[in-house]
Amino acid sequence: MSHEEILADRLREAGFAAKRVKKAVGGVVAVAGLVTLQDDTEIFAKTLLGPGRDIFAVESTGLSELRDTGGANTPDVITASPRLLVLEKMQPRRDDEYFWEQLARMLAALHMSTVSDRFGWHRDGWLGRLRQDNTWETDGHTFFGERRILRWLPEPLVEAAFNHEERQALERLCTALPELVPPQPPCLTHGDLWQENIVATSDGAPALIDPAVSYNWPEADLSMLWCSPHAAVAERFFAVYQEIAPLQTGWEQRMPLLHLRELLSIIAHDDDDWGAAEAVREIIAPFRRSHASPDESRSRTVVEHAVQGPVPGTRLQA
Repeated sequence: MSHEEILADRLREAGFAAKRVKKAVGGVVAVAGLVTLQDDTEIFAKTLLGPGRDIFAVESTGLSELRDTGGANTPDVITASPRLLVLEKMQPRRDDEYFWEQLARMLAALHMSTVSDRFGWHRDGWLGRLRQDNTWETDGHTFFGERRILRWLPEPLVEAAFNHEERQALERLCTALPELVPPQPPCLTHGDLWQENIVATSDGAPALIDPAVSYNWPEADLSMLWCSPHAAVAERFFAVYQEIAPLQTGWEQRMPLLHLRELLSIIAHDDDDWGAAEAVREIIAPFRRSHASPDESRSRTVVEHAVQGPVPGTRLQA
């Protein structure tokens, strides 16, 4: 059976009569497509080819929390089961200044209205095919170091990509996080905010899909947009966000550091066609033994090594 036939069959089992299925491009976790039902209603559907897991339950809960707790636009969840997720059809986003201004206002409102005293979430999630550890933690530097960076080191492809010295450099970087990232409270974050996870509602307003939610630093969300390829007009987003929710000095230089989680995830998923390993090596260079230096000097050096604008790497779609 083709992927389109599998998706149509799963929909039929769930009570949806599909007239046409147009497979969506990209995606390595699920087979997804735009579906036209017999009554000409259009929906978006995903199915897993492998064993049923809680991927769709977590995604459904994340979409609801972004909307209900944070006020963000997300598609309605029509049904969610271990093998099938059916969502309201969204529209392609417009890449104009007004759209990106709207997105900045929505994301700033999400971050500012959901400030918490703990990092994590009430359940573990998924980033691509791999688990996202959302265990609650009160210290943001510990949370980010252990749950968002070091969490990837045991993955076989990450282990193979870096030698012992490079792995130690990553560990030293995590120890130095309090010197590199100023204290900031956690808030509800989308968690996988690259431009392909930004779409539009039927009236053209920004909407978010494919989340990997947790309570984390707001800068972690921004790093995804800053460091992943994005439309030039998206620069308007950062200017407007800063006006509404000013970030602490040096945030631009921190973006590549916070993007480490994404780069390591790309490698772990065997998607290292974009130079992710080399980008990691550039970021961790000041923490190699051969670059050992006093803490203050080392902290300054890692900022100087930060990459301005998009860095190699792209995001896996579910």
